[in-house]
Amino acid sequence: MNSSPKPFNLRKWFSVVSLFVTGAVAIVFGAVLSNFFVSETIKRDAVLTMQFIQAIAEIEVRHGHFGHANVTLGQFLDKRVEAATLNVPEETLARVRQEFFDHLRTMPEALLATVFAPDGMIVWSTNPLLVGKVVPPDHEFGEVLISKYMVAGGHLKGTGGKKLEQQFVRYPQDIYIENYVPLLDRAGNVASVVEIYKEPSDLIHSIKRGYLLIWAAALASAAVVYLALRWIIIRAARLMEAQQRQIVENETLVAIGEMSSAVAHGLRNPLASIRSSAELALEIEDLPVAKNLKDIVTQVDRLSKWVRELLLYSRPISDDRENVQLAAAVDEALAAFDVQIRRAGIELDWSLAAQPPVLVCAHGALLAQVLNSVLSNAIEAMPQGGRLSVSIAPPEHGRVVLHVGDTGIGMSEKQLALAFKPFQTTKRSGLGVGLAMMKRIMERFGGAVTLDSREKVGTTVRLIFKLA
Repeated sequence: MNSSPKPFNLRKWFSVVSLFVTGAVAIVFGAVLSNFFVSETIKRDAVLTMQFIQAIAEIEVRHGHFGHANVTLGQFLDKRVEAATLNVPEETLARVRQEFFDHLRTMPEALLATVFAPDGMIVWSTNPLLVGKVVPPDHEFGEVLISKYMVAGGHLKGTGGKKLEQQFVRYPQDIYIENYVPLLDRAGNVASVVEIYKEPSDLIHSIKRGYLLIWAAALASAAVVYLALRWIIIRAARLMEAQQRQIVENETLVAIGEMSSAVAHGLRNPLASIRSSAELALEIEDLPVAKNLKDIVTQVDRLSKWVRELLLYSRPISDDRENVQLAAAVDEALAAFDVQIRRAGIELDWSLAAQPPVLVCAHGALLAQVLNSVLSNAIEAMPQGGRLSVSIAPPEHGRVVLHVGDTGIGMSEKQLALAFKPFQTTKRSGLGVGLAMMKRIMERFGGAVTLDSREKVGTTVRLIFKLA
């Protein structure tokens, strides 16, 4: 036996898909932005480092009075270059080299400082064990020789490759930065390359804070977007469900209307004939079957009432609205039930003077129909007497609530759940369209109706009206 396919759950699928999409967008956004932030921060630090080193080089050239030789510091950092070649004194050349190396050695937060010749030979380093070694060409070193501009990169502890020169004097604790700074000759060619490994604590702290803020902002933005989209789709789904219910209800009402018209036309004349015949028969005195004839009239009246209720429920409700004085309408409806209330021994708790004079958005005839239905149900629920409480609460937020409470038989939880379903009733002589009609009328004019009930305790009906 083939099972019917499950209905498409718009909320569930949208929640899953939107969560995945917004999460993916947040991750991509956070990754791109954090990578850009770190890259730009490291580049900015590298630019400052390059400017510092190049400034020191210019100052040392001036201190050494090498201007007449038309050389730069980078040209004679390699000890393989002889002083005679540059036409400068040997002692001055050695002093200038040493002063420049001392500046590199005392750079703050430096883990390792190394000076390379263009052929890759280490001519000086803060780690003496590296001096004289030739490092194999790598990407960064080759890029500096070609671009003649600094190259920078960030590494985590334990990453960054296994370079020969990564023999730190002090090993990094977390993140460290690698800078390649070229020193050019007068012709603009790379004469020497200074490699600096740094662990700037303040910069690393700023990078971590930036990471945290970027990812927090990305995740928070994704959460806000997801919640907004989910709220929109929930509202849309509820609206669609309400429209679907309205369509089903309208189709049902159309079918009921057609059926009601057919039933009414088919039963009205026969019922009228039956009633007339029974009434004529009752005019004969001492008729032995008089009691049965009265039962016929009663049952015909009950059937006629059902037909009228059915026609009334299936009839379209007009959207014409008017301002109605709620307290006056309630007082008029109570006056119509005055005889029934006194006959049933019901104590009425109502004072017209104590009610707020509010105008509500309704329709006079339809409001009277709603009030008659509510009061009729309350009175019928107290056949042995009781207390009927009617009051209007103070207006609040553009709404006003009419409370109608009784101390009657009440309803069970099951009955309460089905209270507004058409053709659901606990009365032997009822059709079960009164509360359903009441709900339709209240909703049509922007209001609502709620029920609170307990068996053998009573029922409270709240009619919520929109203020005019």
